[in-house]
Amino acid sequence: MDGELVNWDDAKVHILTHTLQYGLGLFEGIRCYRTTDGPAIFRLKEHVKRLFQSAHIFQIEIPFTQNDIESAIVETLKVNKMEECYIRPFVYIGYGVMGVYPKGNPINVSIATWPWGSYLGDDGITNGIRIKTSSYIRNHVNSNMSRAKVCGYYVNSILAKKEAIGLGFEEALLLDTEGYVSEGSGENVFIARNGKLKTTPLTSILEGITRDSVIQIATDENIPIVEQRFTRDEVYISDEAFFTGTAAEVTPIREIDNRKVGTGKPGEITKKIQEVFFDTVHGKVEKYKHWLTYL
Repeated sequence: MDGELVNWDDAKVHILTHTLQYGLGLFEGIRCYRTTDGPAIFRLKEHVKRLFQSAHIFQIEIPFTQNDIESAIVETLKVNKMEECYIRPFVYIGYGVMGVYPKGNPINVSIATWPWGSYLGDDGITNGIRIKTSSYIRNHVNSNMSRAKVCGYYVNSILAKKEAIGLGFEEALLLDTEGYVSEGSGENVFIARNGKLKTTPLTSILEGITRDSVIQIATDENIPIVEQRFTRDEVYISDEAFFTGTAAEVTPIREIDNRKVGTGKPGEITKKIQEVFFDTVHGKVEKYKHWLTYL
């Protein structure tokens, strides 16, 4: 926390911390994976860069450099002796002036790591999940700026996720304000039709780093891919669909709105993307080793 290692139980903030009261904080989700050459962080630099871009969008000056944050993440992992885990860098507006405008409040930075398995479950990774189109829409791009990864945005995600779980599904699919498919509650989405991949363009979604990785993998595997708007009924008639994200990794979608996607099982394109992705994060693919930061 703010450049000092702190015991887990002592990592506390004041109850009137501005971010806790009003929701403007910035964070990243990063994973560290076990490889034959030791623990490695997946796309560390890209994640930290996005953290600083989020801060820039909201005119928040992080009191450390990108190199400082990268080094602190590595140090925190080493101290915690974790070979495989989730990493949460967090930039928040601290205790000070109350009211919506945080005049002169300190900007604090913390980094936490913890063990975290498959976000949507091991069975979901293998067999796919059931999802529901949410009654809640993604925030309009002029009300909340989608390129920033901001704490308060996830109230929208919580509503959608709670609704989906309450209806017996495992995840939500949100539409944008014009009715086109946007993303999941915390994931980007891809569909496959007739041997071609399609994913939502960067108009109403977070610029996912796992999404970017999958686009690169698909291109290298000669799988045609396009960034293009599509409707939920196109998901209904797609051959395959899957979510991507740091937490979700590459999770197949086997059913949406009580309709099977394709055969109701992960398809060949999905399985190929999964195979290359998981080989990559575990250090088995030479051409993608530049995405890994070894401890």
